[in-house]
Parts: sequence; structure tokens; C-alpha cells
Amino acid sequence: MDEIDLKILRLIQAQPDISLADLGPAVGLSQTPCWRRLKKLEQNKVILGRAVLLDPSAIGLSVNVFAHLKLTNHRGETLETFEEAVAQCPEIIECFSMSGASDYMLRIVAKSIDHYERFMKDRLSHLPEVVSINSSFALKCVKDTRILPV
Repeated sequence: MDEIDLKILRLIQAQPDISLADLGPAVGLSQTPCWRRLKKLEQNKVILGRAVLLDPSAIGLSVNVFAHLKLTNHRGETLETFEEAVAQCPEIIECFSMSGASDYMLRIVAKSIDHYERFMKDRLSHLPEVVSINSSFALKCVKDTRILPV
């Protein structure tokens, strides 16, 4: 990856809807070489996809919960089963395998604290091999970005 690739990544992160006609000249390339580099970045899984970012509050998901979970054991099949179950819960928008006191940290969006409580009782506590859940509620979002420092 060279400086032109990094310029492409910076620009499409900041302006994901930028046209190829505008992207090429902005990084010093004509359209065809720029398109080739873009496709190569996608093929090499540097660019994983493109998404429309929504304001969670505008669609009624104003509560952010960070749940730290411990599992009964760390066998490969247990972790796989747990991770597959997490992937089936749209309320869980991020899941990290952790070092330290908890095995996983989940970021969950909910309409309200009551909504999260129902989700925790009905779904979260029934995920495979979960032995404990420690939930924290975000008071306010200070920074939320998907732009990586390239």
C-alpha cells in the first residue's frame, strides 16, 4: 500500500459517496487507474464495505449499553456457538472478545432502559454458556466515528 492508496482511503472514509470522477483527480490519478486501485483495496479486504450511518436517537434507539459477559468456559466450540448466537441479535451492534475480567464486551442499542431489560432477560441471558452479565449505560456519546487514522 502506497501513499496514493492511503489518500484514496482517507477520502472515501471522509466522503463515502464521492464519485470516481472526483476521487481520481483528488488523489492524482485518472478514473481507470483509480478504479483499479479501489477494486484492489476491496479484493484485499482493506475496504470491507460501505454503509449509511444513521443517528440512533432519530430512529428511537437512544440507549447505548455496554455489557460485559463471562462464559462458563473457553473451549473453542463454546466460543463459536456464543459468537454465532450474538451474530443473530440485531440489537448487538458490536461484540469484542476481551482480555481481563470479562470474556466479551457487547455494545447494544435499545429504545429505553425497559427495552434493554426485556432484551437482557429474554435474549442476552439465554445466549449459550453465559454465566454473568455486567451492564453499563452510556450517559452521552462524546465521540463516535468509523474513520480510521490512515
